[in-house]
Amino acid sequence: MAYLFSRSFRYISQQVLSSTVLGVVSLSLIFVLGNLFKQIFELLVDRDLPVESVLQFIVYIFPYSLIFTIPWSLLTAVLLVFSRMSSDNELLALRMSGRSMFQICRPVFIIGILLTILSFYINTTIAPRGKAAMKMTLYNMAIEDPLALIVPDKVITQFPNYRIYTESRNENKLVKLEIIELDGDKHPIRYLKSKEARIEYNSQEDQLLLILEKAEGIIKNDKNPKDLRNLVPGLSADQTTIPLELSSFRNNPKKFKPSLLETDVLYQQLSEGDGLSDKKRNEILTEIQKRNSFAAACFAFALLGIPLGINKQRKESHGGYVLSLIVACFYFLGIIYADNLKDQSNAQYLMWLPTSIILIIGAFLFYRLNKK
Repeated sequence: MAYLFSRSFRYISQQVLSSTVLGVVSLSLIFVLGNLFKQIFELLVDRDLPVESVLQFIVYIFPYSLIFTIPWSLLTAVLLVFSRMSSDNELLALRMSGRSMFQICRPVFIIGILLTILSFYINTTIAPRGKAAMKMTLYNMAIEDPLALIVPDKVITQFPNYRIYTESRNENKLVKLEIIELDGDKHPIRYLKSKEARIEYNSQEDQLLLILEKAEGIIKNDKNPKDLRNLVPGLSADQTTIPLELSSFRNNPKKFKPSLLETDVLYQQLSEGDGLSDKKRNEILTEIQKRNSFAAACFAFALLGIPLGINKQRKESHGGYVLSLIVACFYFLGIIYADNLKDQSNAQYLMWLPTSIILIIGAFLFYRLNKK
């Protein structure tokens, strides 16, 4: 018990925590600003949104970046701290004082457990809540200013079964609009174009109405959407209205993707979802296990980082960054691979495979290290 208040315990804790916090801040800024730079530019310039709205988007998406940056930053911090302590013979001095490696590394294990708990709460509650709030912001934006959703010179894919493109905007109208309608399998079944179009919000049906003036188009005349030989060209109309559903923006748990719902809501859907398809059930189970696996990765990375950092025996910080990058890439690629198989029944177990591998390797290396 006295070791919990010893100078070495405080020293290692401060070193690991300060490096972890610095890594979380820097990596989160890279993830958020780097991945969202293009979207932020479009929100500011193309959609003429105020800076406050853009900052709101960043606040909503920031917790999602913590899912990745917390375990990665902890791994980097442990690698750097223990590599430096090993090179400076600080670990040797602690071992000669009679402490085992488990006693020396106890602050890392405690930090790993605490960050696992924090990451679990972020993964299951905060991050999906922020993503859902961002969706609702887009929904409110669509109601207040429908034109803001259609960015000139960019293909819009936010509306199910439609791909929309407009060359420019002229006051309250869209200029040179082109629309491709898709079927349930994402095969094109209709193409329309119009020199001018406008958008109105229908409050009764809660949908946007895309009104095309002097529309022309092509439609398929058979039931085989893959066969593009039989087309009906020359369709025209003085005015054509296309309804655009806003269901993908509304905060409706039954229509939202599992990644946008809190874990409690997902469990509720499983318990009440007698009508859930096997595909949807597998998606929900995979999403739940992905969140749990991401949370456990904090402790797994901390355990693996200790022996890797000590064995590296180098002071250069870039070596620790490169090694952490290799381990993180392996881990996240494994998660991505399992996520692509979320329709399958075994995908929820595959989500634990990268974390389990890191835990096993880390435990084995630490066991060998402790025996030396």
